[in-house]
Amino acid sequence: MSEDKIRCDACPVMCYISDGRSGACDRYANHGGELVRLDPLTVIESGAPAVPFLSDVPPEEWDGDILKPDRPFVTAIGAGTTYPDYKPAPFIVSQMIDGVDMITVVTEGIFSYCGVKVKIDTDRHIGEERAVVRVEGEPIGHVTTGEYGSKMLSLGGVDHLTGGSKKEGRVTCDALMALCNREPVEMTIDDGVTLVVQAGRAPIINGVPEKLMRVGCGSATIGMFARQWAPLLDEVIVVDDHITGVLTEHEAGKQLGMRPAGIRVTGRRSTPGRYFQVANPGTGWGGTDVEDPLTIIKSVDPKVAWPGLRLLMISTTGEQWGYFELAADLTPRPAPIPDAVRAIAERIADNCEPSLCSVLFMGGAGGSLRAGVTENPVGLTRSVKETLTKVTVGGAAGYVWPGGGITVMADVMDMPSNAFGYVPTPALVAPIEFTLRREDYRAMGGHMDRIRPVDDVVTASVRRVPGKRAS
Repeated sequence: MSEDKIRCDACPVMCYISDGRSGACDRYANHGGELVRLDPLTVIESGAPAVPFLSDVPPEEWDGDILKPDRPFVTAIGAGTTYPDYKPAPFIVSQMIDGVDMITVVTEGIFSYCGVKVKIDTDRHIGEERAVVRVEGEPIGHVTTGEYGSKMLSLGGVDHLTGGSKKEGRVTCDALMALCNREPVEMTIDDGVTLVVQAGRAPIINGVPEKLMRVGCGSATIGMFARQWAPLLDEVIVVDDHITGVLTEHEAGKQLGMRPAGIRVTGRRSTPGRYFQVANPGTGWGGTDVEDPLTIIKSVDPKVAWPGLRLLMISTTGEQWGYFELAADLTPRPAPIPDAVRAIAERIADNCEPSLCSVLFMGGAGGSLRAGVTENPVGLTRSVKETLTKVTVGGAAGYVWPGGGITVMADVMDMPSNAFGYVPTPALVAPIEFTLRREDYRAMGGHMDRIRPVDDVVTASVRRVPGKRAS
């Protein structure tokens, strides 16, 4: 080894770094023979959603503020790791909070067992459940079960990071880090769409930005707007990939005394006025492959329908609609839409929330990471389960899954920018903090000799960020 090189032990790669250069992770560098952390420690100065313990606050004294914005919160962003795993956490900080001596243990975890859950607000069909999601042609995850008005992706995980080819692991790691740092990532879904995902931004599907999240399924939309439609229309059909609604058949139309219209739609009737599988999934009306809404009309009953019948067909976001009147032969013909009917169509769109992508980091804080907190690692797990210890990720409130271990999930939009890094093993480097009372920390076997007062840590060299939700 050249004399001007030093060896970094911050991760399993163990880079040899020349003077003036950084390691493979771009997080550590050789400055004149000294190993330095390039990113500064990040402190949230207001609005930190990390502590408190509301059980400590008498109900009569609590003013509803759970953020405690008047105190600095030391995050693990820029803190460094415990690798090679025998070392205590880089920062173990004490701070008085409302007369209670609190300890916050911060460390950047090296997460091979991690991934992201992505929520995409759209009715568009992006791909079949279990379809593979790819970046640069490499599999990084899959489509999972759809939720109300949203499509869901499960990306990353140890099998993609370490269980496939070297390129698959690298691409997966790069994509996870970009998503967690709120950067855009373009991906394709097998037999589906091309998708650009960025936390806090609208998804871009096949090159077209999404605008609105549906107000409800077809049946729910019927119920919400039935009273407004009933005096103005004879029939309304709300086109939806999952549950298409037909107003006069629906219980809402019946209870409003609407006359049956005799228009039947394709698909499988579930209950009166609710139809499944009216068309194939797609990127058209209501998440179907429908471009012309009249194609889902199966029949018009001449014994029930009448000439001049006023028909509105509309999607679940109100972005697509068509107004028709039945001709003498009972064929629907396009007609000028009355202003009052148009206003209701626009109201549906007004009631739709903006379409966004949400990215939630999810990782297992197990093994050696816990040893950085306590000499008795299971003590940390038990303390978290007993809610004596609060887990945060870069200052963002973490949801800890039930069951064994510390499996935590957090919204990347609640964290400061560039909160995540990587090591080329490959693995994601994510901040994690544990906050608890001093006496509870002592009881679990914490590293008491490493505790530092917060004033010794919050120096001029730290990175200060506001604690409000990131924009």
